[in-house]
Amino acid sequence: MRKPNRLVSVVAILAVLAVSWTAPAAAQRQRAMQFLSDAETEHVIRDLARPVFEAAGIAPEAVNIVLVNDPQVNAFVAGGQNIFLHTGLLLATEDAGQLIGVIAHETGHIAGGHLVRGAEAMDSAFLSSLIGMGIGIIGGIAAGNGGAAGAGIMLGQQMAERNFMAFSRGQESSADQAGLSYLDQAGISARPMLAFLEKLGADEPLVTERDVAYGRTHPMTRERMNTVRAFIANSRAADRPIPAAWNESLHRLQAKLRGYLDPLGTLRRYRADDPSAEARYGRAYAFFRRGEVRQAQPLVDGLIAQEPRNAFLHEMKGDLMLQTGRATQAVAPYRKAIELQPDAGAIRVSLAHALLEQNDRSLANEALRNLQVASKSQGSAFLWRLMARAWSLKGNDGMVAYATAEEALARGDKPMARAQAERAEKLLPAGSPGWIRAQDIRGLTGGPGK
Repeated sequence: MRKPNRLVSVVAILAVLAVSWTAPAAAQRQRAMQFLSDAETEHVIRDLARPVFEAAGIAPEAVNIVLVNDPQVNAFVAGGQNIFLHTGLLLATEDAGQLIGVIAHETGHIAGGHLVRGAEAMDSAFLSSLIGMGIGIIGGIAAGNGGAAGAGIMLGQQMAERNFMAFSRGQESSADQAGLSYLDQAGISARPMLAFLEKLGADEPLVTERDVAYGRTHPMTRERMNTVRAFIANSRAADRPIPAAWNESLHRLQAKLRGYLDPLGTLRRYRADDPSAEARYGRAYAFFRRGEVRQAQPLVDGLIAQEPRNAFLHEMKGDLMLQTGRATQAVAPYRKAIELQPDAGAIRVSLAHALLEQNDRSLANEALRNLQVASKSQGSAFLWRLMARAWSLKGNDGMVAYATAEEALARGDKPMARAQAERAEKLLPAGSPGWIRAQDIRGLTGGPGK
């Protein structure tokens, strides 16, 4: 019998190991992330960070703020100009300056092109790992020693991890330096950033072994604090206070977030005898989450009377009406919210929902107009489900099929998306926008596209 080719065997083993390398735990965690969508939170955070984005040469509206429902104090950048902020981070920051300092760091990653460079570093680390594994496996096969092969695999992995960790620490230091410069250009003090690092560093254990430091993706917090202190010593904006209005905006967002995540705890935190807008906002949202409309509505109405041009208070009233089965009454506050904040796509989706809940064909066009505007900035499965309902009210089966294909694609259901795209192609006029996009969807889902 012919002997197996040893080189082919080695390549096959490396291929199997490569598959295991490319499925890290981080990717599994990302799939399990829960995202929260809130027009007010995204708007306020973008406005707070606007001076930093502009200092970095980034258009503020081009940055996507994504809220992750996770109690860990964390933030990261992924997929381009997308800044992900954990709810734990938002609740841990004591003032707007601390949050802006975190965003300045993440902006440093975006402006520095660290995502692209990080991918290149990962590729390099992967290659180092393969080389180490290959040497170990070939040596082990030649010697007939399985232990030598295993040692080679571990050596390759350690080489790769060390190289990538060192690269990551370098990028984090670079992002700190860039973020500090953006703060200074924007006239924002870095002292809150230092205070937040001191808060994080209080729980960081002392490192007594060099290898522990090598195994970190970030520099030690003490090192980062020293960097910020040195910068503050020469900063023009070091002693400039954070505007009170910025802190008020952040604290109201925190009250709203607490009301959403922990209604009972929020009602204990913000007592009924506290007349501040922050306390009333938190209590209103907590009552809303508990379904206690009689307690929530007077608080919302009182806040609107105090701030009639606050679009997000009108949105909250619309939400209160819609979620308690009063879709007709939700329309007016949603319309007012959009009048005041026309770029808030999430509110347009809510208005469309309220209109469509009435099952009135005469309201379909208004729903479609709002959904079409919202689809330029977001593409959730729910938006496309509403789009299909609106087209159904208008009796357009081709556009129903197209919208259903988009919904399925957003949910990751490729077979359904392909089937509905094929149906849309048959029903829609050739060359129409929906027909062209249906071909694109068919191509994206494994079928022949245009």
